[in-house]
Amino acid sequence: MRAPARHRAPLRADGARVNASLRAFDAIGRTPTGINRVAYSDADLAGRAFTLDLYRQAGLAPEIDAAGNIVARVEGASRGLLPPIVIGSHIDSVTDGGNFDGPLGSFGAIEVARSLREQRIRLRHPLEVVVWQNEEGGTIGSKAAIGELAPGDLDKVARSGVTIRDGIGRIGGDVARLDTVVRRRGEVACYLELHIEQGARLEQAGRQVGVVEGIVGLRWMEVTIAGVANHAGTTPMDQRQDALLAAARFAVAVNEAIRAEPGRQVATVGRLNVTPNTTNVVPGQVVLTVDLRDLDPGTLDRFQVRFEQLAREIGATTGTTFRVAPLVTSAPALADPALMDVVEASARALGLSSQRMPSGAGHDAQELARIAPMAMIFVPSVGGISHSLKEYTKPEDVAHGVDVLLNAVVAADARRG
Repeated sequence: MRAPARHRAPLRADGARVNASLRAFDAIGRTPTGINRVAYSDADLAGRAFTLDLYRQAGLAPEIDAAGNIVARVEGASRGLLPPIVIGSHIDSVTDGGNFDGPLGSFGAIEVARSLREQRIRLRHPLEVVVWQNEEGGTIGSKAAIGELAPGDLDKVARSGVTIRDGIGRIGGDVARLDTVVRRRGEVACYLELHIEQGARLEQAGRQVGVVEGIVGLRWMEVTIAGVANHAGTTPMDQRQDALLAAARFAVAVNEAIRAEPGRQVATVGRLNVTPNTTNVVPGQVVLTVDLRDLDPGTLDRFQVRFEQLAREIGATTGTTFRVAPLVTSAPALADPALMDVVEASARALGLSSQRMPSGAGHDAQELARIAPMAMIFVPSVGGISHSLKEYTKPEDVAHGVDVLLNAVVAADARRG
């Protein structure tokens, strides 16, 4: 085995091999409405069996840790004196999802380990290739790996209808031994994850690689609007306290407030529950949700205050009462500047165009960022479509992403102590 040379032509992985694996994987969990490999389902188990075979074909020796993650380790030349570089992603899907969200990064990570072995390159650091379980259901496997899986989380019911506790057992984990998988700060040299963008920015900009600056923070709010339910035929228009009308005005106001300021912040008024939700009654109550995201915590704070102010103002003018309650708060996870430089330099060495950008979606990388330097590599999603049967990334972009990951791993290995 040889050490990676510091001055050399960029390395190339076998992109055709990764694309072939993705095509074969597409059959697992495929239905007329989308890919259904939700965590702990029969299709998820079939997908994990397929992935374990890929590990073995790559010359790796995969194991299932106590959290149900699939892990394989390649020892480095340091003989245990350095912490591992960790690469990976997930393979579970949302309901009616697509085939590239997760599997690209997972199969790409396996290919990187295989390419290093085939090209007889030995890193200084150990390399760990991890497929995290149940990313789509709340980054369960990666949370467990950093010691942030709360006991109460184990009794939550996954989309497949089983509890997290039972699901972990079903995939070969052991919740009684979760403490054995926990990593502390300093125990991971860095974490790199390849992923589809799940948006249209790269495609629209004509760029081949996204260098992720961080994963946006998240604020979910539940807004309850109380009006007065009344007869739709006998209540004059100027005497109504219409909760749905107030909700509509609030949704428009949120959209206008977000658009009024420069930046990359986004907000969505999503689920609405209307009561009594009948044709001939003025709506008496609406419960809606707001999803607010940005990379800057100050921006999140500012818009949360603004939305609460808008609620008060609209309530006063519509004769309704607004109550705003937090549902979920997630801090932004910033990528490591030095690792971003590594990814950017790797793309440049390969002759690929790149741009820096935030991730608007959550990933396992956001959990690993709490204990180790983190970076992500994005490749374009055709049409910006994700979580859909139409989700697609071109074969050449798949290959580019794996090449960047391979070269970034080697460069990070050379730079980190």
